[in-house]
Amino acid sequence: MKLYSRSELVKSSLISLAAGVILALSGSAYFSLHNKEESDGNHDTEISKTEDPARKNTEITPSKKELSQSLPAQSYPVIEEKPTPVAKSYDSPYTQDEQQNISVYEKCNEAVVNITTQVMGVNWFLEPVVQEGGSGSGSIIDKRGYVVTNVHVISNASKISISLYDGTSYEGTVIGKDVESDIAVIKFNPPDNMSLKTIDFGDSNNLKVGQKVIAIGNPFALERTMTTGIISGLGRPIQESTNVIIRNMIQTDAAINPGNSGGPLLDTNGKMVGINTVIISNSGSSAGVGFAVPVSTARRVVDDLIKYRKVNRGVLKIAPVQMTSSIARYAGISINYGILVSEVEQGSSTEQSGILGGTQQVQYGSRFNPTTIYLGGDIITGIDNITIRTYADYTSALESKRPGDTVTVTVFREGEFKKIKVKLDGKESSAQVKTPVTQEGSQSSTL
Repeated sequence: MKLYSRSELVKSSLISLAAGVILALSGSAYFSLHNKEESDGNHDTEISKTEDPARKNTEITPSKKELSQSLPAQSYPVIEEKPTPVAKSYDSPYTQDEQQNISVYEKCNEAVVNITTQVMGVNWFLEPVVQEGGSGSGSIIDKRGYVVTNVHVISNASKISISLYDGTSYEGTVIGKDVESDIAVIKFNPPDNMSLKTIDFGDSNNLKVGQKVIAIGNPFALERTMTTGIISGLGRPIQESTNVIIRNMIQTDAAINPGNSGGPLLDTNGKMVGINTVIISNSGSSAGVGFAVPVSTARRVVDDLIKYRKVNRGVLKIAPVQMTSSIARYAGISINYGILVSEVEQGSSTEQSGILGGTQQVQYGSRFNPTTIYLGGDIITGIDNITIRTYADYTSALESKRPGDTVTVTVFREGEFKKIKVKLDGKESSAQVKTPVTQEGSQSSTL
């Protein structure tokens, strides 16, 4: 056994201590380098752990940005995740159709007025008295107080009252009436500080059967009632009265009752496409068959009534007489329908076109109230593509015509049908009606 001195023992201890320190440092460097390589090779492994006892076991997850910065882009592309769209939820208690109806009503109902009239009558003592007349609806079409309605709503009225949505009432005056289209324009004077709601004209030329429509009016004096339906038919000719046929009417199943007359028929944008006018019903109430004057007609008529207080319509300058079986038998004519041309106005386009009036003077009508007419003239049986059998057909065929328009008139003359081109005149003319001279030896007869 070898013995060491104190100095040798101290020296040996120092050498061992230095060797241990060197060995410890080498191992620490090795493990640090190894951990760094593993971190570079797998970015999904755990990065580090804190030495804080409170957070000793808590893992730190790196953000996508940090990972993308620590990795080569060409080797490890980062895929961005797009959030999944979430459908919005609506809490509205109304369906889309209901919301549409509500929107149209809120937009237009304040522009619909209630029209009531008073007429002159007589009492049991044959004294003139004011009586309640009819009632109907109308649409405000101009902020100055112009209202469009039906002629029959204000017929024979001595006083017209226009009631607004807020209950205020104003006296109305007639601007103009057009019997051929059953359209009238009346006016009231709103206060200067009042801003009226109005209804705009829409387009009736592109309507389709099945299209949804909305009617607003005052049926049975129930103000601003709304009903909905569809367009059931287009281009309907409807005879409203003895001498009036309105063509191209809109048929709808939207409920229209007494009091709706004159009110608007609206599309789903709140535009007026027609003026509710007449119903067909055995009971007098809605049977799902109502008719409205198309706004294409109303627009033209209303413009003329406001500008001229009448419609500037093209006419034939004749004295028309409705053909009957008694006239046909007396005159020996083989047809008993159409319009007999009794007289033609001198100097008119009608005369220049070659339309002939009668020459045989007769008394026609009742014994106590006879009318002088002239036989032997042309009998009008057609205008353009419209067959003329009655006076209502005749006025209806000319309803949409303007002065200066040229029409093809079919006449029955001397047993044959003949077509004649006629340039229409205006209603106003300085020409005089020609009185035919009876043939020599002929006498005036009673028919």
